[in-house]
Amino acid sequence: MKKVLAIIGPTAVGKTALSLELAKKFRGEIISGDSMQVYRGLDIGTAKIMPEERQNIPHYLIDIRNVDERYSVADFVQESQRLIDEISARGGLPMVVGGTGFYLKALLYNMQLGGDHFEQSKRVRNKWHAYAADHGQQALWDRLNQIDPDAAQKIPVGNERRVVRALEVYERTGKRFSKQQSTLTPRYDAFVIGLNTDRAKVYERINARVDQMLSMGLIDEARQLYEAGGEQWQSGKGIGYRELFPYFKGDISEAAATERIKQDTRHYAKRQLTWFRHQIPVHWYDIIADSSVKSDIGMAISEWLEK
Repeated sequence: MKKVLAIIGPTAVGKTALSLELAKKFRGEIISGDSMQVYRGLDIGTAKIMPEERQNIPHYLIDIRNVDERYSVADFVQESQRLIDEISARGGLPMVVGGTGFYLKALLYNMQLGGDHFEQSKRVRNKWHAYAADHGQQALWDRLNQIDPDAAQKIPVGNERRVVRALEVYERTGKRFSKQQSTLTPRYDAFVIGLNTDRAKVYERINARVDQMLSMGLIDEARQLYEAGGEQWQSGKGIGYRELFPYFKGDISEAAATERIKQDTRHYAKRQLTWFRHQIPVHWYDIIADSSVKSDIGMAISEWLEK
């Protein structure tokens, strides 16, 4: 199996800086695992690494969609598989950095998300999203609960994308999503690095990162998305944008919107860490408390590459 290095962890724990260091050392090329960094123009709120910051390291799956377009886990897996093949063929190390836990799991394991029948899968997804638009997210979730109650109990009613994915898997394969999840086989020889630190420190860094984003112009960026119609789009569901829309409507104050961003980011970090601890094998490190562990990370990667 081809080797794939992944770096995951909550916001502001050093993923980007570490990815650049490791890419230089191991001929890495970086695939963004972030479902929001695909959108052109959403730079500040997604903490997107800009071209001048990439230190000549190739980066992929950034700025590949317009803000009014959908981007699914099936899109991510299909495009990442192609990139991994290309990077590996030229002797590079594919590195998936950041992003959604489910996206990474879907890439690293043989989850049935449409595969070779991509267009058919896209039609199925569009059908269920249209169903939600017509009947509401509760009705969509009720349909999943009828078909696969085990999956439904693990997916919140408001997480439309995951409900649709579960329905899609059942419709495309005839197998319940909850059953399929328990029989996964690896697609790659993956080494997953997880960065984390003391929870209080994580929350402190998250709050500081949000303040920095605001000083860089996040409100103007979010306002442009809102005025273009972003409240109805997938891109407008992202943390850092959706919380500001009520402020633009005059429903809440800027201070309240700011606190919502911080709170939602903290909650998301907590959920992601819990998810990773139960879903895929991760090698955890704390480079905030002790930067010297970077040498341990390098040694562990070298040993893995030599196997």
